[in-house]
Amino acid sequence: MMLYELTTISSPPLEQTAVSTGAHNWVLDGEGRLLGAWRTEIGELFQIKLLRGFETAEALERERLRALMSVRPFGIDDPSSRLSMERYARFPFLPDVEQLAFGRFYEFRTYHLKPGGLPPTLEGWEHAIGPARDYTRHLVINMYALDGLPRITHIWGFSSLEERAALRARHYADGSWPPKGGPQQIARATSTICIPEEYSPLR
Repeated sequence: MMLYELTTISSPPLEQTAVSTGAHNWVLDGEGRLLGAWRTEIGELFQIKLLRGFETAEALERERLRALMSVRPFGIDDPSSRLSMERYARFPFLPDVEQLAFGRFYEFRTYHLKPGGLPPTLEGWEHAIGPARDYTRHLVINMYALDGLPRITHIWGFSSLEERAALRARHYADGSWPPKGGPQQIARATSTICIPEEYSPLR
């Protein structure tokens, strides 16, 4: 099963383009496959997000060590920038990320789970994916964290925010979404809207 790293770089205001260029050059020199690159538009601003896939845990660890041992990880020059690297595995019943054109707007949703909340979350999602197909075909990936606090992060792609709102409203109304038992496992949730960088394979 492919493993994933979600990197978030918080940059000074108006420096996102320079930070993105540095991060792009960094991943081109390393291991793993770049799957997507975005900048935040709604939510916490001035961030660049990178999603990479790794065929082995050893390759992911080598890239983590490369960043930790560098004085300029991901090409970061400004000491006020913040760097977060998170390791994830996809939900086992979902496919790996496909490099498709999902749309101009991508939503990153992270749910911090209550203790023991992952098994019922997985079960609920597995049963809901099919019945909510019109909505879930916009799902890029859903992943559970392999480090830090118990949490899941799912990424969605839409052509517009209006499309997103309409799909969610319709599936909430007919009861096919959210996954049964899922919301009861959430301790805290965040949502961020991003737009893809020009070099992002996911567009």
